[in-house]
Amino acid sequence: MNLNQIHNVYFIGIGGIGMSALARYFQFIGKNVAGYDKTPTRLTDELVAGGMPIHFEDSIAAIPSSFTKDTTLVVITPAIPQNHAEWNYLVEKGFVIKKRAEVLGLITQGTYCFAVAGTHGKTTTSSILGHILYESGADVTAFLGGIVENYHSNLIGHGKTISVVEADEFDRSFLHLHPDLACVTSMDADHLDIYGDATAIEESFREFAAKVSNPKHLFVPKGLPLEGTTLGINEEADFVAHHIRVENSAYVFDVKTPTETIYNIAFGLPGHHNLMNALTALAMAYTFGTPTGSIAKALASFQGVQRRFSYQIKTPEKVYIDDYAHHPTEINAVHQAVRELYPGKKVTAIFQPHLFSRTKDFIEGFAASLSQFDEVILLDIYPAREMPIEGVTSAWLMSKMTLTEVRLLSKEELRVQIPQIDTPVLVTIGAGDIGEMVPEIKKIWA
Repeated sequence: MNLNQIHNVYFIGIGGIGMSALARYFQFIGKNVAGYDKTPTRLTDELVAGGMPIHFEDSIAAIPSSFTKDTTLVVITPAIPQNHAEWNYLVEKGFVIKKRAEVLGLITQGTYCFAVAGTHGKTTTSSILGHILYESGADVTAFLGGIVENYHSNLIGHGKTISVVEADEFDRSFLHLHPDLACVTSMDADHLDIYGDATAIEESFREFAAKVSNPKHLFVPKGLPLEGTTLGINEEADFVAHHIRVENSAYVFDVKTPTETIYNIAFGLPGHHNLMNALTALAMAYTFGTPTGSIAKALASFQGVQRRFSYQIKTPEKVYIDDYAHHPTEINAVHQAVRELYPGKKVTAIFQPHLFSRTKDFIEGFAASLSQFDEVILLDIYPAREMPIEGVTSAWLMSKMTLTEVRLLSKEELRVQIPQIDTPVLVTIGAGDIGEMVPEIKKIWA
């Protein structure tokens, strides 16, 4: 399919973080963009403000009449239900319909593609990498799964020859990509509703890794069972971050590369997981040929990604942090960073589980990771694309926890009780619609 021959792009699920980045890209290159989503959000508000017609009712009549099958590409999210009226109508009428990952595959096929894969850290690593390349003057477009604070957007740059993409393992989407240089940040078990078991996930990542023709252009943490250029923190590897210290609330560290040592790199995001994200982006940019001075300058100026350890309140009396974590490993990373920054202080976490299947598959891990906090408030499970599973509830999760200071609240009850939350450090955690509540929580708790 030749994207140059398409005049219109219609999105079903346009408000998704990855879908909206594609919508912005197509609008920038001159396509007419419109779409549907289930509910309005801050993201859809921004797209509408930018001139995109978006509706929130599954209505065939709402599809623009000028969007004909010969001039229109339809992009769908994997979460769309089989009985969606618009989708079925467009299939019946013979429109070209592709998943987001397939469209990214078409785009990356004609560019030098940096692909960031892994069950954790994709958004932050790809955002850092996109920032480094853009700041160094590369002709890059980075398609991201989060809003980067430096740009207030999930799209960095408008380049035509270099792309940075998140290589999403969900539904094996990353196998549509054409990576020239890639990384795998982690291969923890996840999406077991799709894969069945951890072995199948690992095999899928191996298949993705094999798409990189030069093994030296695949970057992996030391110990991950893939052949590639290795990354480590205070351990022997091809790229090593060491001599790590905290100065002025930021990490400062040195990096040993295969050919030299880069000294005194400053990076402001907390947590050892973010150090590894920064090291991964550095190694990829360095191998590509980005000057070390440009890399160091970009790392120092990177402001982070919304909902990735994102400060909402930061005063001597009160700290409120919001994070997208939705897997036990990610919750552990948030906990490590909070304890490192605020030792000895009480930390209260508000957690919204994401997906019934994920909660069921990792119930013991969730219980253990959440029990590390001093107080936990659990919200009901956010279903996303799923129907309920009998017995899989937040009450079941609470029963598994060893922490005594834990309670289960509805979102309405939470709103009422926020002013009474007595803690110096508050953290909201989850990938569901808890993100939409963050401004309200901030306003009430401040």
